[in-house]
Formats: sequence, structure tokens, C-alpha cells
Amino acid sequence: MKIAFSPCPNDTFVFHALAHGLIPGAPELDISYADIDMTNHWAAEDREQDILKISYAALPWVLDEYALLPCGGALGRGCGPLVLTADKLSDGGTPASPAALSGRRVAVPSERSTAYLLFRLWAAQQIPGGLGEIVVMPFDQIMPAVRDGAVDAGLVIHEARFTYPSYGLKLMTDLGSWWESDTNLPIPLGAIVARRSLDLASISNWIRSSVEYAWEHPEESRAYVLQHAQEMDPDVADAHIDLYVNPFTAELGEDGYAAISALLNRAADEGLVPRIDPALLKRP
Repeated sequence: MKIAFSPCPNDTFVFHALAHGLIPGAPELDISYADIDMTNHWAAEDREQDILKISYAALPWVLDEYALLPCGGALGRGCGPLVLTADKLSDGGTPASPAALSGRRVAVPSERSTAYLLFRLWAAQQIPGGLGEIVVMPFDQIMPAVRDGAVDAGLVIHEARFTYPSYGLKLMTDLGSWWESDTNLPIPLGAIVARRSLDLASISNWIRSSVEYAWEHPEESRAYVLQHAQEMDPDVADAHIDLYVNPFTAELGEDGYAAISALLNRAADEGLVPRIDPALLKRP
């Protein structure tokens, strides 16, 4: 079975047992490791993978072929993307107000990501003058670009939550906190989808078992996680896992599905994504 997910610690932690034949009855996996921007493209265009980790923002383009699974993804509270600025947008060391981004250049990791949807929804509320240029660049290049003045602000994800102070950057807003206060719902970040023609119930059970195995045997996955963590500090990798692997990873539940619907409906209202058929989001 062909599967694609990112080399980020939360994904390798979740899929370690499944990838290493530790889940009874599960098939052998042909794994591709790729940034979520690439897996979004594969799901929408290539459609050669059986299972993929994609952004929730990419769902409207793939739900005809792929079903959303109720487990394995990244959704939670206190784990949203951040908007960062450098000193030149600060006022006496105090982070600038959102209005300071009016007409400015902002770097984002993708235009088909949950982070980008949250940013645009927040900006529609907070920046009456409107944004200037949106610059798409790999997420690991965004903080250096903000620090060096190539852009005025950056939208960051992943371990950047923990490392941005080392670049001398200021936090303008935590989009997760904004979303939670605005909706009282968790933040939908990364989804697991599988081809609708497959045995979705079995795949969901295998993934959920892999999540549970990871929690029960956390040290077994450590070497695998760090092997793919791109020289990430082990403590940062652990913090990454603690933040993004949570009860919603085992089961989306009512709040999880409500959060996904709220995000995609709001984004459709703003013309950022196509409007979806609610029936396609139902638990398979």
C-alpha cells in the first residue's frame, strides 16, 4: 500500500508502528516522505498514493477521490501557526499591531495550507487596509527572510513555534489562539486521507492502532523520529510530538469535525477554497 507523509516528528511518531510491521493484519507500506505542500499536490494532481497526510485546506480539491479518515492527523489546541515580524515593525520593542501589515510583504509556506487559510481569515478581520504581496517560500526559509528584511512578516509552522526567538523575531499573533477564541473550536492542521475504493474502516483501525502503540512505547520510535527530523534537537522533536499528537490524533470526534467544517465554510465564504458537499466530510 502506497502512503505519503511528512518527515516531521509527529508523523513519524504516529506511523512508526505501521511502517515497521508492528500492527497485526496491516499490509506492508511503500512510504514516500515529503513536505505537506508536495503531498497536497500529489493528492490533487497525481493521485498515485493510497493514503496521504495533507493539509485540511487541500481537502476541497481531493474529496472526490479521497475520504477523510477519523484518525492519524494533526488537530488540536495551542498548536496554531504564528505571524512573526522583525524589529523594524515593532514600536519600542513592543510587537507591531496587525494594522502595520497593511500593504506589506508577507512570506507564507504555501497558499494551499491551513496556516494560509487561518492567516487570510485573520487578516480579513484585523487588517482593514489589506495585505500587500504574498511570497511563497519553503517554511525553513521564512524566519531568515524576516530577520534579514527580505519580507516584512512571516507565517510559520512546525518547530518554528519553539525556535523563532533565536532569530530575534517578535510574535505578532498566534493564529491558533485567535481561531480558538473566535470559534471555541480546535485548529485543524493536517488530515489523513485514503482512496475511497479501499477498506477505509480497516485502514482507520490500523492507523489508530499505530497511534496507540506509539503512546504505549514512546522510546521505540525515537531513532526513527530523529532519523527523519532533519538534525532537529531531540528536545524540540519531543515538544513537537507533545504538541501535535493528542486525543484528536486517535479520534477526531464531534469537535474535530465541527472545526473542519467551520474552517472550510469560512474559507469558502472568503473565496479561498471551493465550497464542499458536507456529505463528503462524514466519517467513512
